[in-house]
Amino acid sequence: MARVKALPHDYQIVYKEIQKYFFKVGPVELTEGTGLLSGIVDLFEEGAAMRKGVLEVTGRDVAAFCDDLIKDSKTYAGLYQESVGPKNNKP
Repeated sequence: MARVKALPHDYQIVYKEIQKYFFKVGPVELTEGTGLLSGIVDLFEEGAAMRKGVLEVTGRDVAAFCDDLIKDSKTYAGLYQESVGPKNNKP
């Protein structure tokens, strides 16, 4: 968290929103310790060092940026759908 606090204020705000978004969507990677969030901090640190605004790093659609990061990842919502899906499709 100290690394996040060292970022410029706009980066901190976007990071916290990304964190909230991921906790809602529930990518399994968050609990497996693969470093998804720390990778974002790395990216943000590089962007800040290059004096880019946070939206220059993520693009204007931050949700799309997040979705792109986890597009091939399993989510808890997806796992739940898989677990109940076949039962609901049986006659």
